[in-house]
Amino acid sequence: MAADQKQAARTIQRRTQPMKIELNKAELEQFDGDLLVYFLKETGGNAVLCPCKVLRRNIKYAWKSGDFSGKKGETFLFYPSAASKDIKHNLAAGRVLAVGLGKISEQADALREQLRLAAGTAAQQAASLKVKSLLAVLPENTGLSDADVAECISEGLLLGSYRFDRHKSKKKDDEPVTKIEAMALHAADLDQDAVKQGLHRGERAAKAVCAARDMANEPGNVWTPKRFAEFGEKLAKEHGLECTVINKPEMRKLGMGGLLGVSQGSAQQPKLVVLRYQGSEEKKAPTLMLVGKGLTFDSGGISLKSPLHMEEMKYDMCGGAAVICALQAIAEEKLKGINVVALIPAAENLPSATALKPGDIITHFGGLTSEIVNTDAEGRLILADALAYGIATYKPTAVVDLATLTGAVIIGLGHHRSGLLATHEELASQLTAAAERAGEPVWRLPLGPEYSKQIKSTVADIKNSGGKEAGTITAAAYLQEFVGDTPWAHLDIAGTAWSFTEKSYVPKGPSGIGVRTLLNLVRAWQPIATKQP
Repeated sequence: MAADQKQAARTIQRRTQPMKIELNKAELEQFDGDLLVYFLKETGGNAVLCPCKVLRRNIKYAWKSGDFSGKKGETFLFYPSAASKDIKHNLAAGRVLAVGLGKISEQADALREQLRLAAGTAAQQAASLKVKSLLAVLPENTGLSDADVAECISEGLLLGSYRFDRHKSKKKDDEPVTKIEAMALHAADLDQDAVKQGLHRGERAAKAVCAARDMANEPGNVWTPKRFAEFGEKLAKEHGLECTVINKPEMRKLGMGGLLGVSQGSAQQPKLVVLRYQGSEEKKAPTLMLVGKGLTFDSGGISLKSPLHMEEMKYDMCGGAAVICALQAIAEEKLKGINVVALIPAAENLPSATALKPGDIITHFGGLTSEIVNTDAEGRLILADALAYGIATYKPTAVVDLATLTGAVIIGLGHHRSGLLATHEELASQLTAAAERAGEPVWRLPLGPEYSKQIKSTVADIKNSGGKEAGTITAAAYLQEFVGDTPWAHLDIAGTAWSFTEKSYVPKGPSGIGVRTLLNLVRAWQPIATKQP
């Protein structure tokens, strides 16, 4: 392995374990760290309520001046040591921060997002203040369960603290970067056991998202198809999973013309990484198959992309990162009652004398032929082989794939929602609910024979592009050719995998989207009818 790749391997291993978040059971007055955080509700014109007496008194002045009313995103910073002599207190914290929650939503998923956003704001403030230790007091009477409150605050704090600076040089004159070294929650009057459970759920989810962000942030000369295989093997060793890596010679035997064709212009060898998690020994236990596009760099191939922003095409593997990191969290959580198979087709799409050309015809796993009319419509080619192979081999109950598949989804939905296309109503409903709970909303688009007609070829069974019209739908229609009657859903995350809606807990660059949606889907899995009525 090259030196830069070895360093990346160590970095990913380290970064997939961000600072731990703990439960602090001591009296709040005893916390002598850098920052004590309270999350306060907007009270609609009345004075802001705060359980901390000394903070409440100081906020009252800010409220009267119109500087703090608990609105979403508002902050108020107080230094206990600088309090006037007439304000008696026993606080040992260096600073106390109040963060506005806004008016409490009556809708549970919206309220979860309020908590994550407030916690992300606290993390941003902590970074600007160069805080090393932070204690967050969980808000009471929100309407959510105590475990949910802890989970969302933990996610917001950890995800909002994310940084990626491995490739930045440190100069002598540079101001040292201060990172939070100790982070904790205080349950206040919430149930300690429930809080601990929610804290760990949030920590596992955030850890997996940070791992996915790290993968995407690495450049294409570091995060290659081989790195996906190594990460999968590492996960298998740590969590007792079964890992199989299908290499180029076996792909030839299996007839995986999509993976072979896309990668034939690159020196990087393609990999199909397969991970199996067994959450049940029962023969009738459901098996969910997850497939993630792992295109580690996409130049467009012979149908070359514009140079403008081409560097962002290192993010074309975000679907693969989401799937493999979701499986990491599933394995760590030891979820029961369901088996999960994850497939990551990984390749690189470059132009060369050996590259796939427009007009070429390939044969996918299973024998379906495809006319290549655009080599920049490559994601569907590698996904098709993975879908067909996975369904034939593992006979899953349902299939979900994630991919940064089309620019068309950005035109239609912007950077705020992922596109959802599905052949099964119950599966689509569960996936939509999982996404809403994660604060990663989706919007469903149609499928139908009129769209499938656009990808019919005169010289092969199908062609890999149906033109600009309904581009997101026809890309999904291509994948639909390979799933048969198996319940299937496709998430096009091209608009949300990076440049996602600006949020306090989502940095610029890769968002890690899809990890928590998939984790929520498995956590709350309900049996589905394999055939719709």
